[in-house]
Amino acid sequence: MSHRSRALLLLAAPCLFLAGMLWLQGQRSQPAAALAAVPASAGNWGLSFPTEGASPVGNATVEELAQYDAYYLGDTEKKVIYLTFDCGYENGYTETILDALKKHNAPAAFFVVGNMIETAPDVIRRMAAEGHIVGNHTYHHPDMSAISDQAAFQKELDSLSNLYQETTGQALPMFYRPPQGKYSQENLRQAQALGYRTVFWSLAYVDWYVDDQPTAEQAYAKLLPRIHNGAIVLLHSTSRTNAEILDDLLTRWEEMGFTFASLRELPEHGSPFAEKQG
Repeated sequence: MSHRSRALLLLAAPCLFLAGMLWLQGQRSQPAAALAAVPASAGNWGLSFPTEGASPVGNATVEELAQYDAYYLGDTEKKVIYLTFDCGYENGYTETILDALKKHNAPAAFFVVGNMIETAPDVIRRMAAEGHIVGNHTYHHPDMSAISDQAAFQKELDSLSNLYQETTGQALPMFYRPPQGKYSQENLRQAQALGYRTVFWSLAYVDWYVDDQPTAEQAYAKLLPRIHNGAIVLLHSTSRTNAEILDDLLTRWEEMGFTFASLRELPEHGSPFAEKQG
C-alpha cells in the first residue's frame, strides 16, 4: 500500500470526531455536570452547539482541561480565532492555504504526522519559515488512548519531533493534537509530563473525504454561523474546498470583526503562556 493510501486510511478515521459530536447531540438533555469531567477511560473529543455563535459544549470543560495544559477554546473575551490544520499527507493544496494565510497575515498551526514531513519537507520548511506552528500529531497516527506506557507514548511524539528537527533545523513547538481526537485522562497527563500543550478544537466540519468534498456553500453553512469568540478551528490541508475558499473565508470572518491569533497566545490563568521548547 502506498504512503498516500495509508495516510488516507489513517486520516479518514481521525476526523470521525463528528461521531462524538453526534453522541453529544444525544447528551444535550443531561445536566452540565455530566459533561464536565475529563473521562478517565478512552473517549473521542466531541462538541455540541446549543447556540449558534456561542462557544460550544465539549465533553470536558475548559477548567477540567486546563489542569493538564489542554485546550479546546482560546480567549472567549475577544473576537479572536486560532486557525489549525491537520496534515497527514500533501494533497497539492497546502501551498494555496499558506498563500491565503500570508495574504491575511494570519498565523496558523499545522499538526503533522511523519508521512507529511517525509514526503513534503519543503512545505514543512515553508510553514516554519513563515512563522506558523508545526505541531505534533504523532509519527504514525495511532490511537494514543490505547497506549498507557509513558515510554511508548513518548516514542510516538519524540519520533515526530526528531524528524522535524532534522528537516528544519528547529525544535518542534510543544503543541500536541491527539490522533482521531481520542484521548484519556492518562493521555493528558502523559503529554503534560513531556511539556506539551494538548490542543483539541471548538469548530470543524466534514472536509476530509477527498473524493466527496463539500461545496463552498456547504462549508460556509457550517463555518460562518458557528464561529465564536476564542474559536480553535480545525480544517484539513488535504481539502480542495478549504484551499479554494480560505481566502474568502478569512475575509468573511474579518468582516464579522474577528482577528487571527497564534496558539502561542492561548491564555493561561488569564495571560499568554511562554511556549516551551523541547
